[in-house]
Amino acid sequence: MEQQQGRSLLINHVKMVLEDRIAEGSILVKDGIIAQIIEDSEQPEADHIVDGQGKWLLPGFIDVHVHGGFGGDFMDANAESYNTITKFHASQGTTGMLATTVTASQEALETVFQATSQYMKNDMPYTALLGVHLEGPFLSIKWIGAQNPAFLSPPRLDWLQDWTERYPGILKLLTLAPETEGAIEAIKWLADRNIVVACGHTDATYDVMKEAVEAGLTHAVHTYNAMRPLHHREPGTVGAVLTDDRIYAELIADGHHVSPGAIKLLASSKPADKLILITDAISAAGRPDGLYDLGGLPVIVQDGVARLHEGNLAGSSLTMINAFRYMLEHTHYNVMDISRYASGNPAKQLGIFEHTGSIALGKQADLVLAEPDFSSVSHTWVHGKQVYEAK
Repeated sequence: MEQQQGRSLLINHVKMVLEDRIAEGSILVKDGIIAQIIEDSEQPEADHIVDGQGKWLLPGFIDVHVHGGFGGDFMDANAESYNTITKFHASQGTTGMLATTVTASQEALETVFQATSQYMKNDMPYTALLGVHLEGPFLSIKWIGAQNPAFLSPPRLDWLQDWTERYPGILKLLTLAPETEGAIEAIKWLADRNIVVACGHTDATYDVMKEAVEAGLTHAVHTYNAMRPLHHREPGTVGAVLTDDRIYAELIADGHHVSPGAIKLLASSKPADKLILITDAISAAGRPDGLYDLGGLPVIVQDGVARLHEGNLAGSSLTMINAFRYMLEHTHYNVMDISRYASGNPAKQLGIFEHTGSIALGKQADLVLAEPDFSSVSHTWVHGKQVYEAK
């Protein structure tokens, strides 16, 4: 991402969500970095000034599980589609994201690694791609959800070795079913290379999950969905996610995937720094109801809800700002809590919190200016560069 070299930006008259408090004031950005946090009436000089008009200034959202948006899909594996996706999600406050795959052939998945690697080498004009989230094909047929069963495979270390050698640093997160043959070995191999390993689309028992966590698994995708449920005699995958503080838990807060009561259970069970808001958005996000494609499977979107013909939920049309607002309106969590779920926690899980994920001196100016009611985004900046302004 190109920085605003040699230029300064003042965002004033805002309500700022800082790491430890909410404050009113201004932010001064220099060369893409937060240089001053001003909590009084001081107005330093700057090359460009944005009047925040009392709106919320938040750390930019980081979406670790997103398949596409506004008609584009990361499986398209081309810069035009990636620009479409990142431009749309920039308008929704997302400043960083992982290009998330679906279950597909080895060749199709490789094109995503190749396209993402090339895209990240160039100037990214909108939301920054941070790498790839490989969701599938190492999943369970029992909890296949909206993944294509034709391409399921047990974990293949040879594929992973090849991809990580040829596209170093691109694979950031991998979802698998821990009960599948070879999964524990794959988890250890991935964890040794600082690649986040997640359970998902899995029938793993509580005991298998314990073994997987000991091997290095630290993440659960779209918690509750497409995983062995909680039972009082066999806590299952969900039971392990709820009770093991080493696991980060993703949450799709759209009112369809998880009920407010289940959200409360999840958030009250997890440490405050282990809940992560995601969208799981597909190409239908930002587009009207109709027929879409996900990994070669037809998806019907009706009233904003995406499903396969047989009824399985198929990702979502959610955006991060809408997830943020849903949490405010339907749970008891406050703006600081939700900001942590949407920005700080994913940054910590990806190992980039030193640089982004909160508003603090010396961090990248990855910022979102949201309307007072969180109905929409006014401005988005990535590394100090304005990538969206509402018209």
